[in-house]
Amino acid sequence: MKRISLVLLFFVVVFATASIYSLAGSREGKAKGKGNSVKDNALLMIEQGMQTFRFDTFGDEAFWGDTLNLHQAIAGSNLGGVGEGVSPNTALAVGLKVDMDALPKKLVASLKAGKVDLDDPATTLALLKLNSVVGVKGIFDNKGFLVSMGITCAFCHSTVDDAFIPGIGHRLDGWANRDLNVGAIVSLAPNLDPIAQRLHTDVATVKNVFASWGPGKYDAELLEDGKAFRPDGKSAATLLPAAFGLAGVNLHTYGGWGSVTHWNAYVANTQMHGKGTFYDPRMNDPVKYPLAVENNDWNMRSTPDMITAKLAALHFYQLAIGAPIAPAGSFDKDAAVRGEIIFKNKADCARCHVPPLFTEPGWNMHSPAEIGIDDFQALRSPDEMYRTTPLKGLWSHQKGGFYHDGRFAGLMDVVDHYNSFFVLGLSDQEKSDLVEYLKSI
Repeated sequence: MKRISLVLLFFVVVFATASIYSLAGSREGKAKGKGNSVKDNALLMIEQGMQTFRFDTFGDEAFWGDTLNLHQAIAGSNLGGVGEGVSPNTALAVGLKVDMDALPKKLVASLKAGKVDLDDPATTLALLKLNSVVGVKGIFDNKGFLVSMGITCAFCHSTVDDAFIPGIGHRLDGWANRDLNVGAIVSLAPNLDPIAQRLHTDVATVKNVFASWGPGKYDAELLEDGKAFRPDGKSAATLLPAAFGLAGVNLHTYGGWGSVTHWNAYVANTQMHGKGTFYDPRMNDPVKYPLAVENNDWNMRSTPDMITAKLAALHFYQLAIGAPIAPAGSFDKDAAVRGEIIFKNKADCARCHVPPLFTEPGWNMHSPAEIGIDDFQALRSPDEMYRTTPLKGLWSHQKGGFYHDGRFAGLMDVVDHYNSFFVLGLSDQEKSDLVEYLKSI
């Protein structure tokens, strides 16, 4: 009995001691803010990811500023650059946005009073110094001269709510900037020779290609396959996609290149021209991606790597950006209720756009023949298919049209296409109700 009691006493002491140390360690971790809990880690990742998404250039100023000299065109000859410079009004006209929350109250008051010259490039530089131009980071020397510039993820995938005036408002991260004329902006660069050389053409041709894009479009494969135009002569550029509502969605981009974080690495390295690591052996194809092979874009390795360590938090933040809720009055509620029934039944939209993800759980890819369109853009992606686009927040990116290239001007055009292709037999009223439901998602 004594042995049993001693053994029990021994285990009680050991257990109690371990519990005390465990509790003490837990309290110490919380006291030191080590983020030992899942929630603490999630909040930290979201904050880090937001900073990366909004402000990190990944070192791409070496390309946009130091190589293309785009900053010189922004500053203008009177401020150490070249040409007339870019005024705030010119910047707004090509779709650049200003974060009003980054502006001092005195400046906001001056803007409201009309005391700020929005036709002066010096005002643009002042806005860049405040880090208020969404997606653009100006780099200044100690004398205040703009000596370089870079871009961030927010350049294409954020806009503002126009709370102050059109183009100036509160940030809307994840929204596609369908006003942004990337081609027109890049065409301002004094030195486009590096792009012309990569494409094996001349600067005049490069500018013609950029001019073909128009607002809200960009060609993320041009530098890899060199295909600037479709067989029908139209631009090969695609609409800038929304970067919200992606939690639970498999594959990213219209052609389903890979996961969100795969595409982040692809864009940061090959399109933004940041300094990092990117590997995708599918692009090591001299027939399909001749420029990628020629420039080793399928296996990029930079030292130092300024991208890879930031991909996890960036991914986390993007998945945390929920799709915006359709505002009251933007759709007919009664019609939307009827449209939902049509969506799930007669039109059978829910077969692919499965609620509440509104894309397929799992492999959400389809051949061009399955959806009744040409295969040009699909053939530019590794799997040569199209991804089922998630529909959440669809109301917020109607500008520019629908499908990857905006071929359908409005939602009714999309419904008409599927009604014809799948022989759905929808009446005009049913089609109208379905459109109202799509606007409500």
